Amino acid sequence: MANIIKEETGFPVLFSKLFTEFFNSEKASGIILILCTAISLIIANSGWGEGYAKIWQEEAGGLSVRYWINDALMAVFFLLVGLEIERELYIGELSSIRNASLPIIAAVGGMMVPAAFHFAINMGTPTVNGYAIPMATDIAFALGILALAGKSVPPALKIFLTALAIIDDLGAILIIAVFYTETVSLFYLMIALGIFAGLYLMGRMGVRRLLFYILPGIALWYCMFRSGVHATISGVLLAFAIPFGKGDQDSLSYRLQHSLHKPVAFVIVPLFALANTGIVLQPGFYSDLLSKNSIGIISGLVLGKPLGILLFAWVGVKTRLSRLPLQVNWKHLLGVGLLAGIGFTMSIFIALLAFDDESLVINSKIAILSASCLAAIGGFILLRTSGKKSVND
Repeated sequence: MANIIKEETGFPVLFSKLFTEFFNSEKASGIILILCTAISLIIANSGWGEGYAKIWQEEAGGLSVRYWINDALMAVFFLLVGLEIERELYIGELSSIRNASLPIIAAVGGMMVPAAFHFAINMGTPTVNGYAIPMATDIAFALGILALAGKSVPPALKIFLTALAIIDDLGAILIIAVFYTETVSLFYLMIALGIFAGLYLMGRMGVRRLLFYILPGIALWYCMFRSGVHATISGVLLAFAIPFGKGDQDSLSYRLQHSLHKPVAFVIVPLFALANTGIVLQPGFYSDLLSKNSIGIISGLVLGKPLGILLFAWVGVKTRLSRLPLQVNWKHLLGVGLLAGIGFTMSIFIALLAFDDESLVINSKIAILSASCLAAIGGFILLRTSGKKSVND
């Protein structure tokens, strides 16, 4: 366990080796995500576009390659997210009410206000079901841009954005589980929950062999898949069944999280980007950005996210439920609010669940990419010029 963040940052917590690895993996993954998206868009709109699209439609085991990526590999992504949420709850920023209150309050605003933007614009239309699309934050992309802002970013701001994005992910997971499940097979759902209960009890009994969790975890994924509840939720359930222990390097949770960082950051998330951003841009595609759904997504991510985060954080500080970390000012929070508007992976994932119409999915992806670019550029410029100033400056 390496360095300690000093008291004046406002976060007197252990800057653990695991957090450093997580941050470094995520920022590198953010850069790779940008490259994969650019490559995917270029190939899709070239002479190789048709062949490129067919790659993801090829079937294996009765399911398309894209389906395996979105429903199976992304379950591993959600497993890592679940492990990170668990770590934050036990020994991270979310373990202390004093430190957790600001990112929690800000994250609630960052989810509610963007959803309200989209819902208000699309109310009474078939696209209202996409209200959750602008709620999500892409943690890898956001941390990648934050890292590019360089030394002008205080360490406490990195921790704040990480905690904020993790809470966003938790909110998105709950939304997927509750609101984007159409039909449920109670038989398979009860088996899945039974497997989870068994794994959870096994963890409390002190079983420390990872294999005893992974094999039933695969069965958990299959039963969740057959139940109608999105199969990726199994990743989160498995994460919370795995014993956390003391959270040190001997912890099963720590070891699994450590081993998943690089495969998720450098294989799974880039594959998701390659499989889902190969959008063929038809002539006049930009006119679709003026549709109610696209306006709802773009305004939700670019305006709703920073507005909700800043407004709720301000209320939290003024009511003394929360406090700004020293060295972090309101300009920093506005910059982070903009970066939180980079929806990308999670927003695209929700768009795939929200709409059955392929044209709506494509238009949503274009809106998400456009909004994420605007949010990234705006957040980068603001943070790059903000400097390390005290909140009292």
